[in-house]
Amino acid sequence: MNRRQALAQARGTLADNNIDDASLECEILLRHVLGINRSQLFSDLDSNVNPDQAESLRKLLERRLSGEPSAYITGHREFYGFDFKVNRHVLIPRPESELLVEKALNVCRSHAMSIIADIGTGCGAIAISLAVNLPAATVYATDISPQALEVAEGNCRRHGVTDKVVLLQGDMLVPLPEPVDLIVANLPYVREAELPVSGPLSFEPEMALNGGEKGLDEINVLCRQASDKLRNNGSLLLEIGQGQTQAVKAIMYEFFPSALIEVDRDLAGIERVISLRLT
Repeated sequence: MNRRQALAQARGTLADNNIDDASLECEILLRHVLGINRSQLFSDLDSNVNPDQAESLRKLLERRLSGEPSAYITGHREFYGFDFKVNRHVLIPRPESELLVEKALNVCRSHAMSIIADIGTGCGAIAISLAVNLPAATVYATDISPQALEVAEGNCRRHGVTDKVVLLQGDMLVPLPEPVDLIVANLPYVREAELPVSGPLSFEPEMALNGGEKGLDEINVLCRQASDKLRNNGSLLLEIGQGQTQAVKAIMYEFFPSALIEVDRDLAGIERVISLRLT
């Protein structure tokens, strides 16, 4: 069996079991088995897949069919052009969160902000993406989970930003040693009643998904804490869930009644990032 045939068989297996993006998923798994990148795979599709590699691919497909996300199977996920190591102690970075990074970069460049806090950093994807693109910035990255911070530490080393990203264990803004110019957060915003009991989301850490009864518990806490941790003319950027815009605005105005608030939509047209700026 060659690579072309292995891809076709794997694609058919995933598609027959209603796995979304079967073509991309099978490619990711085969590249992981072969230990090669995308260009290497497609430049030599007629190269043979040996029996051991075929068996490894079969086992990975079984794991994927059980619902386990490919990112946990391979231990990697690409985000904002960078490769991040992930495991089941951290949420898998989503493409829609790249909007949060893009917005944060624009805010920092427009207003000369250099002290940033990424709250609930997980694998460190957002903090590291900001640190790489803002050479003069200091990024504090907090998380309540020590296991998550271990993953983030490895990713900081991987991308050469250990001197720019300060990892802090603790709840939300509590560990910050000083007020910051910008707070960025992708907090849990799934309603407790909507937490999955099966499928890919069920493999991810519940504490990174569960936002309480209305999906707003952590956002509420963060906004309350931010009044003491945000510098004059500072900004707060939050990723939110579909349909939460008005409720999150109300929380923000409760604690920052004179702030300027904007909303940005993701590529699917969903209101995804809320930006608050102190005046």
